[in-house]
Amino acid sequence: MITLVLRQDPSYPVYVDTSVMMGQTGNINPDTKQYDKIVYMPCTDENDFFPDLDNIPKADIVYFCSPNNPTGAAATKEQLEKLVAKCKEQGSILVFDAAYAPFIRSEGVPKSIFEIEGAREVAIEVNSFSKYAGFTGVRLGWTIVPDELTFSDGTPVRDDFNRIMTTAFNGASNIVQGGGMACLDDEGLAEINTLIDYYLGNAKLLKDAMESIGYKVYGGTDAPYVFVKLPEGKSSWDTFSEILEKAQVVTIPGAGFGPGGEGYLRLSAFAPRDTVIEACERLKKVFS
Repeated sequence: MITLVLRQDPSYPVYVDTSVMMGQTGNINPDTKQYDKIVYMPCTDENDFFPDLDNIPKADIVYFCSPNNPTGAAATKEQLEKLVAKCKEQGSILVFDAAYAPFIRSEGVPKSIFEIEGAREVAIEVNSFSKYAGFTGVRLGWTIVPDELTFSDGTPVRDDFNRIMTTAFNGASNIVQGGGMACLDDEGLAEINTLIDYYLGNAKLLKDAMESIGYKVYGGTDAPYVFVKLPEGKSSWDTFSEILEKAQVVTIPGAGFGPGGEGYLRLSAFAPRDTVIEACERLKKVFS
């Protein structure tokens, strides 16, 4: 039985949702909007969107996404080394979400947790074709559970994972797997890189537009998401509504990604270029 889960705050809601669905959490606190048995590790601009590992409790599972959704922050090699060392020290299993890894363009920023020495003893890595190749509706991904990863009694984690998967899931269809294989040949990889460059171009347009209006902006360099810091005391939901009403542009309130996302908006680069350009013009016209 899992006794404690750690996750970045803000982060993709599924880490909390799946823990709740599996009955691994306590009740939700109506004041903080946080679940018991889940520790929300603050990751904001004040700590460069990386948790304070010196002040986290011992946990069974640590969820970590890099580049992060929604902040767009990509952890450095040094940061990930500290994370792996902390998980090893505390006996935690690190579930590393690398779904946005191909968007990393900065030199020296790891695209896989297994670039970090010792990670194979503590980490599971999950990934997906959703962001690589637009497979969002097709649903095809993969999970790496190293042989070296064991429970405290020495039994391999992969054996339990395999038993669950083969019991609950029959695997992706042959058609879907064929599409995935096509993505990985030379022509497919070239198209993926072209698509990612396109989205990163969109991200730059969004980032430049919001900065020109006067907002402090994060992300958009090694990730398809632009994270906009709002003025002090400004609600993310109120700002979402204001932008929708005045500019007819859809953004995502940061509060939807956890308490730590309040005071921010997330903008997504996953759109046609002309739509992004139009959105930028509307935002500048309304809020400049």
